[in-house]
Amino acid sequence: MIPMTRRKIGRNSKNRCRFCTKEGCPRPAYVDYKDVTTLKKMCDNQGKMVSRKRTGNCATFQRAVKDAIKRARFMALLPYVGE
Repeated sequence: MIPMTRRKIGRNSKNRCRFCTKEGCPRPAYVDYKDVTTLKKMCDNQGKMVSRKRTGNCATFQRAVKDAIKRARFMALLPYVGE
């Protein structure tokens, strides 16, 4: 009997920060609060912010995303709760 080998699908693909460039993390880190389509991708269907582990952002841009989401919620561009 030949043993079956398990394939590791997607194990080597690491999430990359969508805001960083090839040269590195641009300073100052700024995410536009008016870019609602990008910010919606950073929230789940309940309206909660998605963690760094799931989005793949670096720490500086995750903080910038947090501030941008809070500003967009205050300006009523994003909802505080989901549908």
